[in-house]
Amino acid sequence: MVKIVFGLSALLSIPVIFLSVMSITHNTPDPITPLKTENNQGTIMQTNNPFSITTFNIGYAGLDEDQDFFMDGGTMSRSRSKEQTLINLEQMGKFLRKQDSDFIFLQEVNIKATRSFHINQNEFFASLLTNYSSTFGMNHQVKWIPIPIKKPIGSVYSGLVTKSKFYTSSSSRYQLPGKEKWPVELFGLDRCFIENRIPVQSGSELVLLNVHLSAYDKGGFIRKQQLDFLQTYIGEEYEKGNYVIVGGDWNHVLPNTDHLMFKTTEQAPFWLQDLPEEFTPMNFTWASDPTIPTVRNNAFPYQKGMNFVSIIDGFLVSPNVEIVEVNGHDLDFKHSDHNPVVGTFILKALF
Repeated sequence: MVKIVFGLSALLSIPVIFLSVMSITHNTPDPITPLKTENNQGTIMQTNNPFSITTFNIGYAGLDEDQDFFMDGGTMSRSRSKEQTLINLEQMGKFLRKQDSDFIFLQEVNIKATRSFHINQNEFFASLLTNYSSTFGMNHQVKWIPIPIKKPIGSVYSGLVTKSKFYTSSSSRYQLPGKEKWPVELFGLDRCFIENRIPVQSGSELVLLNVHLSAYDKGGFIRKQQLDFLQTYIGEEYEKGNYVIVGGDWNHVLPNTDHLMFKTTEQAPFWLQDLPEEFTPMNFTWASDPTIPTVRNNAFPYQKGMNFVSIIDGFLVSPNVEIVEVNGHDLDFKHSDHNPVVGTFILKALF
């Protein structure tokens, strides 16, 4: 009997020890962290000249058409093979290389993670897209995520990547406010945006923000804090006389889009929320393609006409930026659970 009690006590102590270790090793990012931009070359930007930006959530190259995801109602938590992960990376890389945009915003890029077989995806894109500078900002660093039990996510070191053909004067990681309660906060993402400041010949700056906002917080309280912070930030930058473009995965239905136009048998997932009308700063404009869905739900592998789809990826630009055109690219979710969006813009001359 003593042995049984001792054994049960030892067994019950395992989760306590695990959570204690995770709490001790948990890293809380600083509000603002300077980042290094690798291969930082390129020229100074000009007004009245068109330039393009591609935003693409690559789903850590593990959420291709044959995958589902346990947090969306599926069962999977990792890419199904190293070979498929590499295929996904190669195909998405081919698209980016062919598109040849002036800037690239990537989300869910793994540096080292169990779910993607420890492939350094940042290095992969750096070696493929050698004519770009590259800025990486961490937004998920956890030693071990123990769910789902049968095949846990495991270790994660992941983040956002901004690539540029123009010279970057500075780059920083801004921590977004709001976090889950303990112990969930030990395993979740440290949501942030990457700021790249691009000098403009007129003397002002183009401020580029690569964002990936929260998706799963019940009630949307964390999302509201993030949006409030972002709203204040971009308003202040515009008041300084700078150009501002925010792009990425907003994890909200973007204004002027309607997912009801995409006929699917699956209903809207629990995590989907509309972007609040009051968020958009005065005279700022949304740049998205309302005809092409940018995300699919991952309750089951992709089947066109069945999985719910919507538009949550795109750009928000300040009044001094002209939107030339915006095109979503329907890649049929073959290698990621997102489709890329490409915007072409012009910085208006201020005088």
